[in-house]
Amino acid sequence: MKNLQFSLLIDFYGNILAPKMKDALELYYNEDLSLSEIAQHMQITRQGVRDNIKRGEQFLTETEERLGFFKRYYGLEDDMSQIRNLAMNIRDFNNRHNKTAEINQFAEEIVSIASKFEEEE
Repeated sequence: MKNLQFSLLIDFYGNILAPKMKDALELYYNEDLSLSEIAQHMQITRQGVRDNIKRGEQFLTETEERLGFFKRYYGLEDDMSQIRNLAMNIRDFNNRHNKTAEINQFAEEIVSIASKFEEEE
């Protein structure tokens, strides 16, 4: 079973991979080609493809361990979802208790901003 996380890590760090390594990883994880199909496409041996993939996986894993962009991005996404839900709760509470229109306006602005971030996915 192929690890989906590597496909996502390629999106984050793919541009700093060596071109052949990036090609092998993209064909393997994103296009779901076999090692033999990739070898034929890249005109290298199957073992060469396997080596490129293994080195690429190691590079992606080590880069993520050092930089942590992937982890931070998805943590931020979860935080933004919580912010949106809390703003909706504030708006709903305000509506139930006939409070000020300003509170609703501020809550709607927060929901709108958080929703834009979630749509960028």
